[in-house]
Amino acid sequence: MIRPVLQYPDPRLARKAEPISAITPAIKELAADMLETMYARDGIGLAAPQVGEAIRMVVMDVSGPEKREDPRILVNPVLTLSGEEVDSEEGCLSVLDYRSTVCRKELVHVEALDIDGKPFAFDADGLLAICVQHECDHLE
Repeated sequence: MIRPVLQYPDPRLARKAEPISAITPAIKELAADMLETMYARDGIGLAAPQVGEAIRMVVMDVSGPEKREDPRILVNPVLTLSGEEVDSEEGCLSVLDYRSTVCRKELVHVEALDIDGKPFAFDADGLLAICVQHECDHLE
C-alpha cells in the first residue's frame, strides 16, 4: 500500500525515532509499504518517520529509480562513518522540488537487522553511502 509521505515542516519529521524491539507482521507490512511508496515516488530511499512512524527503519534501492534490483531494509541501523568528506547534491521525498549540497563522509560501515530480525553488516561508498547517511539522518 502506498503511504502518504510527510512534507516539511511537519513536526513529526523532527521526532527522534525509537528502536524496534521486535519484528512483527505489522513491521514487515510497513517495510513492504515503504518500498512500494519509495518506488511510486521514484525515490532511492525512505525512512519510517517520513511516513509518520517514529521507528528506526529505512528502505533503500540505489539501483533506481529506473531499475529496482537491490531493495534493502535496515532495522535499527548503526553507522560508523570514515574517509574523507564529500559534497553531495541531495533531494528528499519530504521536501519536494528542492535540492541542496550536503557534506557527507565517503565511507560508511552499516550494522542492522534484516526484516527477519537477523543481524547483518555491509560497507558502502558512493551513492549507497550517501543514501544510507541521508536516510539515517531522518531517524535522528
